[in-house]
Amino acid sequence: MPFLPFTVFLIPIGGMLMVLGIVGIVFWYKARERELQARFGAELTPQRLRMVEFPLGAQIIPNPVNRVPGFSLHEHHFVPGFPQMAWPMIEWVLDNRYRHLADRDRWAEASIIVYEAGESQLIPVMDAVGAGFPGIKVFSLPSMGDDGSRRHVELGVRGDPAQVAQAIERLRSGVRDSGFPFREA
Repeated sequence: MPFLPFTVFLIPIGGMLMVLGIVGIVFWYKARERELQARFGAELTPQRLRMVEFPLGAQIIPNPVNRVPGFSLHEHHFVPGFPQMAWPMIEWVLDNRYRHLADRDRWAEASIIVYEAGESQLIPVMDAVGAGFPGIKVFSLPSMGDDGSRRHVELGVRGDPAQVAQAIERLRSGVRDSGFPFREA
């Protein structure tokens, strides 16, 4: 697939899609170049300008953090590897492209923040809760505390709403019995 310094953008307008023609694409690219020039000044290099090059046929994924977008190509979505940038972009894709797949009435979620434990130390508790509640998936999300908080693991359950309350209580009990401090998420 050829890579070009511009792409054909599909822009939602009132439920309709407008395809930008080549004149519109060149105008967008030049406007984006001017915006980048104003933002980066002398630091705008050809390499930095390449950050707005996308494959032919890609659709833009907006980036609210630094405004350098990701893109979608068919059903593949490309976002930065930094969680602080990736999460809002992934949420945008889910909200705008896959909302019809979400069925919030069929699942629920609850979690706690566990301190002074590594994920591997929590596996026995996770296994016990998972085995005791067949309609539940147990999850863990470690964090290095980049936001100023200390290192922790978000530990939770997701699944059958009728089982979530009991499953999270069993998770709390197991973490407490293991001697790790925690708080509600």
